[in-house]
Amino acid sequence: MSDSPSVPEKIVTCPQCKGESVYAPRNPYRPFCGERCKNLDLGAWASESFRVPAPEQFEDDTQSRQLQ
Repeated sequence: MSDSPSVPEKIVTCPQCKGESVYAPRNPYRPFCGERCKNLDLGAWASESFRVPAPEQFEDDTQSRQLQ
């Protein structure tokens, strides 16, 4: 018997391939199912395929006044 508390394993959907993925400490790639899916996701962020929306920026104050 181990002294550390048991962490329940959970099956989740891999965000990349939509397959099943073990969400537990024994899966170092969680929430991805494996290294390939993790690297594909990282590559998409690195190539800017995924982007966090940013507020619209105006070139000068005149444009912002025209919209008001």
